Amino acid sequence: MDLSIFAILTQDGIASGAVYVLLALALVLVFSITRVIFIPLGEFVAFGALTMAAFQAGHFPQSATLLVILGLASFAQEAFVTLRSPAGQIHPGRALAASFLKFVLLPVAVYALARGVDGAALPMPAQLLLAFAIVVPMGPMIYRLAFQPLAESPVLVLLIVAVAVHLVMLGIGLVLFGAEGSRTTPFWTEVFNVGTVTISGQSVVVIAAALLLIGALWLYFDRTLSGKALRATAVNRRGARLVGIGTVQAGRLAFLLASIIGTLCGVLIAPITTIYYDSGFLMGLKGFVGAIIGGLASYPLAAGGALLVGLLEAYSSFYASALKEVIVFTLIIPVLLWRSIVHPQVEEEEA
Repeated sequence: MDLSIFAILTQDGIASGAVYVLLALALVLVFSITRVIFIPLGEFVAFGALTMAAFQAGHFPQSATLLVILGLASFAQEAFVTLRSPAGQIHPGRALAASFLKFVLLPVAVYALARGVDGAALPMPAQLLLAFAIVVPMGPMIYRLAFQPLAESPVLVLLIVAVAVHLVMLGIGLVLFGAEGSRTTPFWTEVFNVGTVTISGQSVVVIAAALLLIGALWLYFDRTLSGKALRATAVNRRGARLVGIGTVQAGRLAFLLASIIGTLCGVLIAPITTIYYDSGFLMGLKGFVGAIIGGLASYPLAAGGALLVGLLEAYSSFYASALKEVIVFTLIIPVLLWRSIVHPQVEEEEA
């Protein structure tokens, strides 16, 4: 390996690592607030990329149909819970009207818009916004259907549910998008030559978007009331409830932020590599390795670990391309061993 090859691999590793950093931060965010190891996060990566690809190919994205189905199921569950609530605690008519607007009318409006427009004729920002409008609302809906009823269950139960949701969404992804992979048009086609190294504009976009989102998350958690409420819920769920913070709303908001991050990762990485219906799972696992390095609690350590994963993957592809995935996931073994020695037992907080 000479210096030019090292520079090229480093560029690829940083670009991939930026995506893994975002995924790791999303996993830490969801786990710290809801105690859910959000394995289905990878499906949001794939769904976001393939929905964007469908628009650019001039096809109707079938993920819009899934959005309507999830919305109807969420409204049915919300209506069931509302009607069973004790009299005087909630206004049924007002609550049902708000749920109908949120879970039925808005998804149907997005479906009609996606069905009625020619995606290929839309400018790229409009395609991006429409893809986000389709995929992002699925996060809170999935939380409402699968995780909210079990919010006080042990972590192991939530993990089993997360695996089940992942398998269901993986099968749905195959039905909706098929087994063929897709790529999207780069956001920036410019190419820069720095000495002997060629830097693509899309790599610059990926890194810049990751940095901007990390900065936006920091401002959100540090400067906004809802962000501080999420931080309080992550520190102590019981204490957050005692001071009037709704942990249910915090869980939905955490899943919303995670689905935004996952969808963004999908549309960022799709111009660089071909995305299949199951590609997001492997990306999510690499983000999970970074999250484990951070102990599923520390955002800076998780970000650093995810960046390390991206660089290790890039260098491994040069020396042992057939074993690069094995090398990356082997990184988790010494981390878990070290944590088991330093923290031999962690008592789960009581609900």
